[in-house]
Amino acid sequence: MSDRLPTHLRVGALLRRVNDSGGMGMVRAKGDPQGGAVLLIVSEKGGEYKCFERGIDAAGVLGLIPAGPIDGDAAAITDYWQRRRAHDPDLWVIELDVASRSRFTAETTDFY
Repeated sequence: MSDRLPTHLRVGALLRRVNDSGGMGMVRAKGDPQGGAVLLIVSEKGGEYKCFERGIDAAGVLGLIPAGPIDGDAAAITDYWQRRRAHDPDLWVIELDVASRSRFTAETTDFY
């Protein structure tokens, strides 16, 4: 048995946390409820989108790292996550609109 919470519980907790802090979150695609990876599409106050996923940064710290297109184009990001889902149907895709993207990513290390 794993020490990690199932993905569906982590996603639910994340959505509640974002909604409780005045943001908005929705599931764009459901993956495996027990162990699917999670791709976050995060916008700041309805602005430019950025993708993040769990990983290890250059300093060796586990947290959210940038993923996908870097230009923030909504069509390119949609294309990116749909291609990822075609290869990994267990992938969860979560879209979030938060007040501060940098604060959100810094505080979300406990999500994993």
